Amino acid sequence: MSGGLLALLDDVVALTKVAAASLDDAAAQAVKVGSKTAGVVIDDAAVTPRYVTGIAAGRELPIVGRIAYGSLKNKLLFLLPAALLLTIFLPQAITPLLMIGGLYLAYEGFEKVLHWVTPAHPTTLVDAAGSGLDEKALEDQRVAGAIRTDFILSAEIMAIALANITAPELHTKALILTVVALLVTGGVYGAVALIVKADDFGVVLARRNGFISGPIGRGLVYGMPPFLQLLSVIGTIAMLWVGGGILVHGLQEYGVGAPEHIIHGFAEAVRAAVPVASDVFAWVASAFGAAIVGLVAGAVTALVVKIVTLPFAKA
Repeated sequence: MSGGLLALLDDVVALTKVAAASLDDAAAQAVKVGSKTAGVVIDDAAVTPRYVTGIAAGRELPIVGRIAYGSLKNKLLFLLPAALLLTIFLPQAITPLLMIGGLYLAYEGFEKVLHWVTPAHPTTLVDAAGSGLDEKALEDQRVAGAIRTDFILSAEIMAIALANITAPELHTKALILTVVALLVTGGVYGAVALIVKADDFGVVLARRNGFISGPIGRGLVYGMPPFLQLLSVIGTIAMLWVGGGILVHGLQEYGVGAPEHIIHGFAEAVRAAVPVASDVFAWVASAFGAAIVGLVAGAVTALVVKIVTLPFAKA
């Protein structure tokens, strides 16, 4: 009897060790895979703050919370099951879908660059007074719009994560995707919450007007608008870099290796030419090459979209 109990305990310990190792492996892969989605994550963080502009300060954090909840639902209830079904029934579709997402990112990045270099009428989100909506309806409209935008970005995040998971087991893939979804959503909307409340915090510090708190507060108040502009620029560059990188790797899988070889050769040339921090400069060169590919692909996609939609626009 005691021998059977000891054997059972040994089995439990062994299973616990296997489970712990599996969790450690999943956590390590989740961090590694999550880093691959950095470009989309940055753009997500750069886009979201505009949905709380013109909203009462007391409603900013609740709105961010509602968007974060919708984002988590997007990832866990819709995109995670879809990713696992693709893995089971149609794994060959992952790379084409990923490349379509890469084209979307490149297109969006190109559109933003085009907006920078061409004069255009500024567009802003409509406020409650101008739209005839009450504050509750406006808030619901903003949240719904943000969640729709998030769905596209979240789909790209989950697709990139799925493509970079090396674990063959389905349950491990599900666990890794779940961890990535939680980490990305928490990171993005935690950062967004800090960003949208930074100027309010700055006002509080500025009003205290202490020797240290005063300058910090005024710095936050005056520094947030250019910071948000810088974040938008970084998000756009990240979109082009990630979109271009996805397209380059996808083409490599289909036997078109020239773009990959050219970018790799350029990065290696930079590595050889720079004696200090050569790895960093090589990475920057590689990202720059991918961003150029993304910009060109985005321009071609925008041209195709323009041609296809031209008859409808005239109508």
